[in-house]
Amino acid sequence: MHALYVLLPALCILAIAYRYYSAFLATKIYMLDDARKTPAHTKNDGANYYPTTRWVMFGHHFAAITGAGPLVGPMLAAQFGYAPGFIWLVAGVCLAGAVHDSIVLWASVRRGGKSLPDIVKQEISPFTGFIASIAVLFILVIAISGLGITFVNALSDSPWGVFTITMTIPLGMFMGMWMYVWRKGKIQEATIIGVIGLLLAVAGGEPLNHPDSWLGSFFRLSRTEIVVALCIYGFAASMLPVWILLSPRGYLSSFTKIGTIALLAIGVIIVNPVLQMPALTEFIHGGGPIIPGPMFPFCFITIACGAISGFHALISSGTTSKMIDKESDIRPVGYGAMLVEGVVGIMALIAASSMAPGDYFAINTTPATFAAMTFQGEHLQPVHLAEIEAAVGEVVTGRTGGAVSLAVGMAQIFSKLPGMSGLLAYWYHFAIMFEALFILTTIDSGTRVGRFLLQEFMGRAYKPFAQPNNLVGGAIATALMVSGWGYFIYTGQISTIWPMFGVANQLLGMIALAVGTSILINMGNAKYLWVTLMPFAFLGTNTLYGGFLNVRDNYYPLAIGADAARNTEGWILTICTTVMMVLAVIVLGAAIQKWVSVLSGGPVPETAEQKG
Repeated sequence: MHALYVLLPALCILAIAYRYYSAFLATKIYMLDDARKTPAHTKNDGANYYPTTRWVMFGHHFAAITGAGPLVGPMLAAQFGYAPGFIWLVAGVCLAGAVHDSIVLWASVRRGGKSLPDIVKQEISPFTGFIASIAVLFILVIAISGLGITFVNALSDSPWGVFTITMTIPLGMFMGMWMYVWRKGKIQEATIIGVIGLLLAVAGGEPLNHPDSWLGSFFRLSRTEIVVALCIYGFAASMLPVWILLSPRGYLSSFTKIGTIALLAIGVIIVNPVLQMPALTEFIHGGGPIIPGPMFPFCFITIACGAISGFHALISSGTTSKMIDKESDIRPVGYGAMLVEGVVGIMALIAASSMAPGDYFAINTTPATFAAMTFQGEHLQPVHLAEIEAAVGEVVTGRTGGAVSLAVGMAQIFSKLPGMSGLLAYWYHFAIMFEALFILTTIDSGTRVGRFLLQEFMGRAYKPFAQPNNLVGGAIATALMVSGWGYFIYTGQISTIWPMFGVANQLLGMIALAVGTSILINMGNAKYLWVTLMPFAFLGTNTLYGGFLNVRDNYYPLAIGADAARNTEGWILTICTTVMMVLAVIVLGAAIQKWVSVLSGGPVPETAEQKG
């Protein structure tokens, strides 16, 4: 099948969903009203609460939510074939993911920018809110680890990629100063400067990739060095005011992301590559070389963010709700940005499926695994990898994690455009930069959200620490967050961290949809329960079953296996996954109990949203 026959129907369905379904949500459930002042205005402190124009806000939010998930997830899930991933990406993003993001954003805006655990506390019970806070912190650390490990794998021993990504930091800060200090409000000027600077950063990295480059040696970092650099960046980005780095860099990243995806869509339309991966493969029953479990539930867990992501609830309630200028912005920012992320996932799946299976599996598995595997009854051989490695100047074979194979898939499509055949190396490194921007923006936003949550906990012992602008409390909380996800990135592998990330991410989405259901019941809007209850039921069943299989088939055997060097890792993965699942089940049990109570005529929380 040609890719165009997959892409065009998907785009039409997403457009219809935004036009009609998001309008239904905005008018019948959210009842958006620009006469209401948002927390960005009522609590404006110039640092964390700051009114941001719609499209800058869209850019920041999209950049923050769109990490490695919609890129790497579909790439890895392609081992099951393109059909399961495509169906879940389209249906899931319209009926689950975009609903999840927008309802949490709306709920947080209406409650003064409260975090997800605080909303749980208000809508269900204080004890449940406390349990939710612990669950969210566990899940957030695992989620950032899953995103970060792909970043590290993609940039290790790649001076071109490291240079380009490094340059986006001062470039983002320059844009922030331009938009908010030197030329206040001149967003268009800052955008032009940022886009030009970004293209120069991509082109300027090429000379550094040569083995004899003296300057390139400073940017040729090992895996460990990249982990350390990422931790330092995560700490700094979490502590700086949002307008200096987080918002402008996110805005710049969103331009790159949306522009690249649009260009890739145009490339698919022009080139119309053949999807070489079958619609379904023999790995749907399990035993795959990349994701070892069966298609249900692991295809949905692996795809993760492209269809629905619990991590987005933390962004929606953690940073975005504090920056929304008007309530009407919730529709394009909350629902619309998630639809665009769905497009990202679809394009990643097309890039993966259009690769020769021999190339796809040679990149995404270790050399030993690839040499031993068969596909459709035959031993695979790489098809284009030798010429690709010669062109890009890097080894791509055995670079597991999905990021490198996605860059190869994208570069192959771009290089087939008219006049682009000699630019494969530039397209490859541009794609690596594009992926790393996705991941880095999510890591800094996620670390900031985790900092706020930890400060709320710390405030129980010493009240001033709970204030977002308390520097000492903020520094301690950020250091704890960075240490947590830094450990998992340093010690983990993509085959173990990514499935745990998928389960953690979907568990958090399940909790957020349960909260959304509670809000609808508490406000007397039970006739629309299907909006959140339908995706909640699917996500709950799929994720809890997947977590159980992860522990039973992967982590516990690793903990007690013959490889003593990995026993500790196995126990940590087993314990973390089990704790996350238990905490999520406690929150869900309390939520269901509250639903039954309110629907039976019991008391409604005083903070409940009023219908109408």
